[in-house]
Amino acid sequence: MKIRVLGSAAGGGFPQWNCNCRNCNGVRNGTVRARARTQSSIAVTANELDWALINASPDILSQIAATPALQPGRSPRDTGIVAVVLMDAQIDHVTGLLMLREGKTLSVHCTASVWKDLTHGLALTRVLSHYCDMQWNPIDVDEVDGARSTGTPFTLPRLEGIRFTPVPLSSKAPPYSEHRMAPTPGDNIGLLIENEKTGRSLFYAPGLGQIEPHVESAMRTAECVLVDGTFWRGDEMIHLGLSAKTAADMGHLPQSGPGGMIELMGSLEDRRKILIHINNTNPILDDDSRERATLARHGIELAYDGMEINL
Repeated sequence: MKIRVLGSAAGGGFPQWNCNCRNCNGVRNGTVRARARTQSSIAVTANELDWALINASPDILSQIAATPALQPGRSPRDTGIVAVVLMDAQIDHVTGLLMLREGKTLSVHCTASVWKDLTHGLALTRVLSHYCDMQWNPIDVDEVDGARSTGTPFTLPRLEGIRFTPVPLSSKAPPYSEHRMAPTPGDNIGLLIENEKTGRSLFYAPGLGQIEPHVESAMRTAECVLVDGTFWRGDEMIHLGLSAKTAADMGHLPQSGPGGMIELMGSLEDRRKILIHINNTNPILDDDSRERATLARHGIELAYDGMEINL
């Protein structure tokens, strides 16, 4: 099983088009040593011919162009993408579907709450219906007696030997969702992606606001965790004068501080630990920063566009 990171930044990418924070300005003028990154998405394959796209970012066309395996060229119209799995209905994870409209059918796997947001809140499915067929394949993540647990595992055609288990997350539905302030199961999920032949697995969660027992269990099950690296500190955007919202307000767990991602990941021994969905303001983007050195001391890597993980 191979996982390829197509994009590793949070919404807006890095550098963000209208941002002049230290990171964005520095990477443009060469005073900050950092990689440019597109908006987060990964692709998974069992045979390196057929791929599942996990989230479809607005940068999908450039990501496909940078990944020749996604365009095998076997016929006049062709793609290696056999399905799209959506973790949530956030704009930076779904609007890439609009760029895939030239195909005959888009096979989309997502929860009922995400499909509802795409049908009513964002109306993306209605727009796409004028260009291509969309086949909705529900992902089940029901609560049991009010308690969260992992959902129903599923497989995908042409990705034989890979099992996907949805893991409900506490985060935020998008602002256009009717349940933005009243979360429902399935607004946000992580995925435990398992190679059934080897038993090795990856836990993927680009948006993660709280570490609940079933989430920690999934992280400790996986050989590799690829999780939310949006903000370094909880008040990062407020501190920089860019927003009045905290990381928690936006559904993200910061890396630093008590109960932060570093504290948890530091306890994950014998696991590969990687941060993804990194906001343009996060100092870990600077290769020479103190914060980046802190990650290294804890054995935590930073995802980059084009990174490959083999399990």
